[in-house]
Amino acid sequence: MEMQHLLVVGVVTLAGFMRGITGFGGAALMAPLLSAMLGPVQAVVTALTLETAAALIMFPDAWPRFNRRVLLYLTIPACVTVPIGGYLLVNVDAFIMRKVIAGVVVVFALALFSGLRYSRAPRPATSLALGSIVGVLLGATSVGAPPVILYLLASSDSHTVIRANLTVFVTAISVIGLIMLSAIGAITVPVAADAGVAVIPFLIATWLGGKLFGKMNELVARRTALSLMLFMGLIGLLV
Repeated sequence: MEMQHLLVVGVVTLAGFMRGITGFGGAALMAPLLSAMLGPVQAVVTALTLETAAALIMFPDAWPRFNRRVLLYLTIPACVTVPIGGYLLVNVDAFIMRKVIAGVVVVFALALFSGLRYSRAPRPATSLALGSIVGVLLGATSVGAPPVILYLLASSDSHTVIRANLTVFVTAISVIGLIMLSAIGAITVPVAADAGVAVIPFLIATWLGGKLFGKMNELVARRTALSLMLFMGLIGLLV
């Protein structure tokens, strides 16, 4: 058990560090291995708890910068459909959900690696549809940011605004996800305690990664994060 705790802390710390550098991917990095070690429900609860904690710290800086029009159409439907994903997480066989989580991470890592992005400027109808899909994904797997990244990169917003958009979006839907999982009884005292213990190393690592943001080559940092994401996803599929 002690070795498992050390492995969990190691995975969480690495995910936090890369999230601090890139501004995304914390849940995608940690979810496949945490799912294999802890089970899908506890993995999703832990990932959402950590993402919420990190996003809340970044929230005050992001709030004045985010694009309200784009985020409104993405966030409202996502919040509505998160419970659907939570229902799937709790009711679908744990082995299947483990593989689904890992598979989602692999697909999005490859998509981001390839440079794939939405080719048109974000529109309300598209944002509503994507938000609905992302809500289900986040509730079921804790991985909701990658498809939004692919979508937002097509906008004319600056990197700073896109980063702020992601922070506000992840904060909102992660909080809704945790409320939903708590309401259906998925968050027990032991699960919450284990997730709470992981917050400190994750936040410290995120802070350290954030300090390096801007000092590292952005392309190198992004490719490193995506390589780790792909690696974690493949391990999750194999174990």
